[in-house]
Amino acid sequence: MLKETPQLAPDGLPYRISTLRNAAGMVVTVMDWGATLLSARVPMKDASVRETLLGCPSPEVWLEQTAFLGASVGRYANRIAQSRFTLDGETWSLTPSQGENQLHGGPEGFDKRRWRIVRQNEHEVLYTLDSQDGDQGYPGELRATAHFRLTDDNRISIEYRARVDKPCPVNLTNHAYFNLDGEQNDVRGHRLQLFAGRYLPVDEQGIPREGLADVSGTGFDFREPKKIAQDFLKDDGQKRVKGYDHAWLLDAKGDLNQPAAHVWSSDEKLKMTVYTTAPALQFYSGNYLEGTPAREQGTYSAWQGLALESEFLPDSPNHPEWPQPDCILRPDQEYLSVTQYHFIPQ
Repeated sequence: MLKETPQLAPDGLPYRISTLRNAAGMVVTVMDWGATLLSARVPMKDASVRETLLGCPSPEVWLEQTAFLGASVGRYANRIAQSRFTLDGETWSLTPSQGENQLHGGPEGFDKRRWRIVRQNEHEVLYTLDSQDGDQGYPGELRATAHFRLTDDNRISIEYRARVDKPCPVNLTNHAYFNLDGEQNDVRGHRLQLFAGRYLPVDEQGIPREGLADVSGTGFDFREPKKIAQDFLKDDGQKRVKGYDHAWLLDAKGDLNQPAAHVWSSDEKLKMTVYTTAPALQFYSGNYLEGTPAREQGTYSAWQGLALESEFLPDSPNHPEWPQPDCILRPDQEYLSVTQYHFIPQ
């Protein structure tokens, strides 16, 4: 089902909201502005329904938030240090959006654009977006697609594709925030398992200054399920950014059939498993969510939502030595990244 809102977006046209449904009764809504996941309502075993995503009461209020709630971000998700990189001997300067660094593609990234609907029905919506040469400082023209599907076994599948006419770093992801309890409470009561033996330390600006580190003996070890609160702020690396806001290099190495992470609600009644072809997951514990407009009432507080963003490691254009596929997309290649969020009532 496709609905146009009476409210108008910054381009003077209505927001177009697609509703996806499956045979199990799950309902997902997606918006063309920012190719944004707005809502994911999961039917529970006791016949109740849980809203699993953080969101805003309306699209125009969504525009006021700066947390990228549910949005598709690009050209390059996460941070690029000092907003520059060197490619094939040429240095490119990007538009900064977080101090001297660029975050999530720049101040006018893909989250602030209208994506065109190519096709949509009750089970899927396919969007496309064109980005011009020089957009936010990036070289070449880029065409991206974002394909959202809802399967009958309660999986939200998000597939990003892109092509370029000049070599350019490309790293697309969705910035959904989850709270599997279905209420405005502290997600540090959730249990998390991350199938990753290494993570990337960062400084106070979220920029990696050293290589990958072993999770053993640190608060970054989620190889066995544990409550997020268990080792919260245990490490100096967490204290620098007020919690978890780090990338883990996944053991699955891009295999969509292997789980990258599991999350359990505080009451253990809902589990979410993440699968992805991306090499890394950025786990963000919502450290700076305070003041973000909330769907039901008031505003969110810090740590009321968690993000698991599938992507290349942050600042990868400046670190070709890292053990992951090349983040540079060239004109004879197609970028492809698939992530699935599988909801399983317990």
